[in-house]
Amino acid sequence: MTKGLIAIMIAAPLALTACATNQGVRGAGVGAGVGAVAGAIIGNNVGSGNAETGALIGAGVGAAAGAVYGCTRPGGCGYNANNPNHSELIYDQYSGRSYYTDYRTGDTFWQNGEPRTRAPRR
Repeated sequence: MTKGLIAIMIAAPLALTACATNQGVRGAGVGAGVGAVAGAIIGNNVGSGNAETGALIGAGVGAAAGAVYGCTRPGGCGYNANNPNHSELIYDQYSGRSYYTDYRTGDTFWQNGEPRTRAPRR
């Protein structure tokens, strides 16, 4: 594997996060990019010196960790009926979309996790 291919493996997840619509996808993309960099560095300097394998393992672990982190942030990964921090879905007739309230912050989010309003900060 060439250095150019490693650079593409690192840059692609970061570039795709610009298109992400929720925190989980953004977190997974950033985690994959950062994990690939860290994995390549560690893989090159430890053991048999295989940067490619380290980058692949780091990208996988980073993507999983980033997705978990992203879903725990306000707005999370969108509406989930099993999340005790979310209100029930409320239909907004003017926009034709449903939203919920995050009980931790008081902010409201559209069903897909995009911010709708911010609660007044004290």
